[in-house]
Amino acid sequence: MFLLVILQIVLVLVGVAFLTLLERKILGYIQLRKGPNKVGFMGLLQPFADGIKLFSKELTLPSISNFLPYLLSPIVSLVLSLMGWSLVPYMGYGYMFNYSVILFLCIVSVSVYSVMVAGWSSNSKYSLLGGIRAGAQTISYEVSLILILLSPIFLWGSFKFQDFIFNKFYLGWFVFLTLPLAFCWFVTILAETNRTPFDLAEGESELVSGFNTEYMGVGFALIMLAEYSSILLMSFLFSLVFSGLTVILFLLSCYYFLWARGSYPRYRYDNLMSLCWKSFLPISIMFLMFFWSISNFS
Repeated sequence: MFLLVILQIVLVLVGVAFLTLLERKILGYIQLRKGPNKVGFMGLLQPFADGIKLFSKELTLPSISNFLPYLLSPIVSLVLSLMGWSLVPYMGYGYMFNYSVILFLCIVSVSVYSVMVAGWSSNSKYSLLGGIRAGAQTISYEVSLILILLSPIFLWGSFKFQDFIFNKFYLGWFVFLTLPLAFCWFVTILAETNRTPFDLAEGESELVSGFNTEYMGVGFALIMLAEYSSILLMSFLFSLVFSGLTVILFLLSCYYFLWARGSYPRYRYDNLMSLCWKSFLPISIMFLMFFWSISNFS
């Protein structure tokens, strides 16, 4: 079991490394340039060079920061992200735990506190504003995330992610049956992971990088690892829930995360909240009632 956990962590971290390379390549071609292509063959070693640079930088602390929370927040953020991967049906507790969906929602709910504490403990007004934004944004979109997940749960009759894989054989691709719900889920996970166009917790133009303003070196690297690990996890679960884990949908979801960063402008904060409460919430409740009636009828 211990070896499986180590293998899982290594695979996730390697996947994160090459996801960052893919993102820089995609952004490069969107901006009519090549992207990293010097370190190693076609730039394949660039993520490892960046990692060595970040982890070997001198660790400095803001003089007025809250020392312990400031240091622990990036570590807790990465640990929570890796805990989410333990629910994957192919390794870890995914096979054994019968309430993996509920545990996943608990991990997602707790992960916002690491961002909020990181912003608060830095004792910077920009970081604090970024942490407050992240808290309000994540809590709002968790409501629609939970309601969207309840629809397939009512249909499958299980709280276990592994059962989502087997159900695809007799109900086909769930994503085609519920396109509006799948769209709401994808936009919701964009907001949950604080990615463009919903990266208001970072907001470089107005918050000088937001909640991670005071982080550098190892702390910044851990925050980025947690963010990209969450991107892979959310894309994986999107494919798992709506198509019984189709590799094509997983890869398309990851690609669209990166494509959105180079294509869409940042949302205004009030529009972000209106999108959740006035659009996604009614749609998710409507589908929830529909699938609840189907499950009762069957």
